[in-house]
Amino acid sequence: MATVAGTAPARAASPGLTRRLDLWPTLTSFAVLVGGWELLGQALQQPFFPPLSSVLKELGDNQKEIVAALGTSLQNFALGYLFSIVFGVGLGLLMGGFRRLDAALDIYVNALLTAPSLVFAPIFFAIWGLERWSIVAVIFMYSTWIIVVNTVTAVRTVSVELIEMGQAFGAPTARMWTRIVLPAAVPLIMAGVKLATGRAVKGMLNGEMFIAIVGLGKLVKDGSGRFDASLVLAVLVVIIVVSFVAVWAVNWVDARLTRWVPKTSR
Repeated sequence: MATVAGTAPARAASPGLTRRLDLWPTLTSFAVLVGGWELLGQALQQPFFPPLSSVLKELGDNQKEIVAALGTSLQNFALGYLFSIVFGVGLGLLMGGFRRLDAALDIYVNALLTAPSLVFAPIFFAIWGLERWSIVAVIFMYSTWIIVVNTVTAVRTVSVELIEMGQAFGAPTARMWTRIVLPAAVPLIMAGVKLATGRAVKGMLNGEMFIAIVGLGKLVKDGSGRFDASLVLAVLVVIIVVSFVAVWAVNWVDARLTRWVPKTSR
């Protein structure tokens, strides 16, 4: 390949170097956050904003209680979140593939998406009482409908050219869905699953605080009742870690399902 005289050909950065360069802004912002939290907490000396060191000490002092509560919360989260993915993707595919079904259900899906999901808590409590399924149902209500909406949009935005190509080659309906529609819709479907992750964590915490008073929600409620900001923030740190791990897991699955998608240069 010819190059301009006196200049060296540009070399693409190696993937390892790119990853290391991308990591620096994250580490820098994290260091600023941690250091700022500690310094501001030490300077203010206010009970409502304890320094990070006090929060970490609270984590250590209540380690057994927090770990036990985390186990309960993770079970609730996993059940509600998995149910929402299975139901949400399934209903979204049906609504995206059948116009009449979409016309019949669209108004209700959008109403449930915008309605405060916690208002259904008394209904679930009347059905299941203080059992785990009340909390699982709240998580389901929080996270399902955003998956449905994204899945419908994903199916509707599949390229018409791809559909016509499949029809031109005489592909049966089942193969059209498995070889064309679903692969093309996966990126948007996974975007809905990612959005549902945060909503599921909120549903888990709210359900535990307002229905059964168990898990991490119980610790938050107990700490709030005693005006113990250190305990509340310690549980908040655990919840944030759970959210990060859940999002990382979804991103990992997404990367493997959409590895065929061309990567854009930055």
